[in-house]
Amino acid sequence: MRLTANGVEIHYEQSGEAGKNVLLLHGWGCSAKHFEPIANALQKDHRVTAIDFPAHGESGRPPEPWGVSDFARCVKDLMGQLALSPCDIIAHSFGGRVALYLAANDPELVGRLVLTGCAGLKKPQTEEQKKKSEAYRRKKKSLMGLTKLPLVGGMAQKSLKALQQKYGSPDYNALDDEMKKTFVKVISEDLRPLLPKVQASTLLIWGERDQDTPLWMGQAMEKEIPDAGLVVFENDDHFAYLRQWPRFVTVVRAFLT
Repeated sequence: MRLTANGVEIHYEQSGEAGKNVLLLHGWGCSAKHFEPIANALQKDHRVTAIDFPAHGESGRPPEPWGVSDFARCVKDLMGQLALSPCDIIAHSFGGRVALYLAANDPELVGRLVLTGCAGLKKPQTEEQKKKSEAYRRKKKSLMGLTKLPLVGGMAQKSLKALQQKYGSPDYNALDDEMKKTFVKVISEDLRPLLPKVQASTLLIWGERDQDTPLWMGQAMEKEIPDAGLVVFENDDHFAYLRQWPRFVTVVRAFLT
């Protein structure tokens, strides 16, 4: 199914007819299909809606580089059109950024909140990391200037792409030039100031060995969100919710009901 929200065509899937509304928000580089086992399990006693974020799955692309607030407006628009609010939200990784923004700024939209491997907090850089970042910015600025020169522009462009490949994350390097701008806007935002504003009861589920959103993030959210509890899946990673989906569904169902 499709609709247009915040100017972008959004693909979404719905299942189940009884019970409270539950909205599933996937992580960066994923799609609604990644939540399929959870959606199938919850549809027995919930009305489940799973979306493909803009530029993911079967949805359209943002018309310009978007930040977290733009994705949140898109979800808010969709929720209004589908008469979902207030609803419970289950979100993974990047989807957690959007869910946090909504819960903090539009609390009337969110019932209960489940965040797993939620992104959005920035750890202060070490001096070594600061030096590397500064070196990258200097090299990038220099190469961007050279790309405008007729004789060396082509070579400079190749060097610039090689530099970005070296310093960029796999998620960043997999994107085209326009979506890289959106990715940079999203990951540059530190959502920590939003945590005390979240009014929804919040369940945090984390993989003990998560390398993408390390456990300290979940622990910080548990401490700073007023009504939050943390469950750790031992010896698992960023996709613990999917690898252990029966356990995940059991914990989530108990929390939501």
